[in-house]
Amino acid sequence: MNTLKIMTIASVMISATNTISAAQPENNAVIGKHELKLSSDRMTPEVLWAMGRIGSHVVSPDGKNVVYTVSYYSVEQNKSHTVIYICDADGNNQKLLTKDGKSELEPAFILNGKRIAFISGGQLWSMNLDGSDRVQMSEGEEIGGFKFSPDEKHVLLIREVSQTSSIQAKEKDLPLATGMVINELNYKHWDTYVTSIPHLFVAPFSENKVGEAKDLLDGEPFECPMLPFGGTEQFCWSPDSKQVAYTSRKKTGVAYVTSTDSDIYLYDIESGKTRNICKPEGYVEPDFDATKSLEHQAKNKFTEDINAGYDQNPQFSPDGTMIAWQSMERDGYESDRNRLCILNLKTGQKQYVTESFESSVEGFCWGADNKSLFFVGVWHARQMVYQTNLKGEVKCLTTGNYDYGSVQLVPGGKQLLVERHSISAPSDLYLLSPIKNKPAVLKQITHENDHLLSQLAFGKVEERWVKTTDGKEELCWVIYPSHFDPSKKYPVLLFCEGGPQSPVSQFWSYRWNFQIMAANDYVIIAPNRRGLPGFGMEWLEQISGDYSGQCMQDYLSAIDDIKKEPWADENRLGCIGASFGGYSVYWLAGNHDKRFKAFISHDGIFNTQQQYLETEEMWFANWDLLAAPWRRGFTAKDKSRIVEVDVTPKGKHNVFVQSPHLYVDRWDTPILCIHGQKDFRIEYTQAQSAFAAARLRGIDAQLLLLPDENHWVLKPQNGILWQRTFFRWLDKYLK
Repeated sequence: MNTLKIMTIASVMISATNTISAAQPENNAVIGKHELKLSSDRMTPEVLWAMGRIGSHVVSPDGKNVVYTVSYYSVEQNKSHTVIYICDADGNNQKLLTKDGKSELEPAFILNGKRIAFISGGQLWSMNLDGSDRVQMSEGEEIGGFKFSPDEKHVLLIREVSQTSSIQAKEKDLPLATGMVINELNYKHWDTYVTSIPHLFVAPFSENKVGEAKDLLDGEPFECPMLPFGGTEQFCWSPDSKQVAYTSRKKTGVAYVTSTDSDIYLYDIESGKTRNICKPEGYVEPDFDATKSLEHQAKNKFTEDINAGYDQNPQFSPDGTMIAWQSMERDGYESDRNRLCILNLKTGQKQYVTESFESSVEGFCWGADNKSLFFVGVWHARQMVYQTNLKGEVKCLTTGNYDYGSVQLVPGGKQLLVERHSISAPSDLYLLSPIKNKPAVLKQITHENDHLLSQLAFGKVEERWVKTTDGKEELCWVIYPSHFDPSKKYPVLLFCEGGPQSPVSQFWSYRWNFQIMAANDYVIIAPNRRGLPGFGMEWLEQISGDYSGQCMQDYLSAIDDIKKEPWADENRLGCIGASFGGYSVYWLAGNHDKRFKAFISHDGIFNTQQQYLETEEMWFANWDLLAAPWRRGFTAKDKSRIVEVDVTPKGKHNVFVQSPHLYVDRWDTPILCIHGQKDFRIEYTQAQSAFAAARLRGIDAQLLLLPDENHWVLKPQNGILWQRTFFRWLDKYLK
């Protein structure tokens, strides 16, 4: 979250390939920073998992200190440990505050910066800035997150409450029965069967003690924060400590799984009353037919008074007169453009201040002057820091081949605390000082993995623009092998992005890591194909309902362009990807005209008809697949497009009859299928089906099933098994 040594791993030895071996530690051994001396400059899975991962971070009220978390992983123990560090705002005097094997999370300054509050063991604790005098401040139900009121008389807490509307409660006389009686569609989410949901509670606070908490959504079967990824960013206090703004999608059953229409609610601490600030008074929710998503959009009246899509992550202005949040316009479209919406609480006037930025606001904070806001957003495959005023005049503050992941104002108003990473560097924290009419000045304040990065050789990362089949330009990242020699021939990997609307920016991944691929002597080309943000809304939205169309041609344009290079071996081309990238691999396996010699699909969609009814977020299927498989021929209109839908074998847009599984008769290339069995977004039966199809066709195939993983791979030993299986497969056919 630095070069402080937390522990020494017993008997650590680094082999010629940087494989870490160590004596098995005790189960309660502290997992800390891995101080490793490498004997090779090539990245390996073991080195990747030895890196510390910076998490939450916050500046003290006087702007003098930064407190932040780092997660460390033990391959031997197959688990992680999150610790808290503190340092001066300039990065000096870094100190580890966590001393034992318990993870400590979500640090925040309290008592005017004199103490640090944090979560340990599901309860709220506090300590001095040097880590001493630890006091447990809460008891009872576990806490998932918290925020203190500015006057520190109250604290907001995230706690789980029972939810039985979807899955019936167990029969009392059948305590060992494992069966579930399910009544509603929202019975599963991401990787969990829904028997409880998060609620927001408010409790009095004094003398280091949290009092009895009151549920702000008492009796309501709705979530705050929203599952599966919502956290403390989804609620906030007003500066006068009298109101709470929170995010919720107050829907259940079919409406819950088919609509993205969440709203911002204001809760009054004194009266206990709640009001929706995104909808006009008296607004009645429209009927929503899950099988007619776009027809519903065509009939819905889009006005500035009715926010129909996601509204979330509110923040009050410093003077409390305004509130800002991220707002999507269209219901059911989870990848719609996230606009920055401002509501004047006195006049009721609403305005959008990032309309000139034709991409999404991914995170933001207010400026100290109440007239400006800072945000991060992606443009041309780089996520930068921007500033806007209330007139909507947007300017970019940063440059370079980086991604900025977060932004928060440093007290005093002249600097920002930001997180930055790139394809060649994991996350670190920086102080950013905006300068009028010039790029901002940056000062790095953490150096979490410098001791490992200084021993590694990374491949060059290059921007490459490719002409597409329809005459447009496509930005691709090319990552070269660590010790690239242009006189040699190299295998090339086409990377297919997921989402399907996730940017191929300067991201750093601990699984799909381009530099570890480069360390294994592969060239990688990663295209920003149709359907990705940062190139305007037309480019982004072309993919909806057209999974197998122009976006696939964009992939083929990229690989066809780079294989002409003298160092590219066109007889050793591979194709890899996860999620929608996995779908892309399955589809290209039947439509690649013998370009590729190996495929790898992770958590991919193999059968779109199957996927439509298996996924837990039906709005995604409705929007991106346009209609249910049983729908036939209709025309739908919304504010920005007209879509003619003809679900027949010769239909203009037909994700179902162009499903990858219908092209298996053309499969001719070895394929590795990987899937987590706890993945409810795309069920593991998709990979099992693809694997069976390949083997029945007589094609060499392998299946890596991960019973305890979801759409991601989170456990260290599974992560290393994933990397080993990945490279063994590629090496077998491309080397």
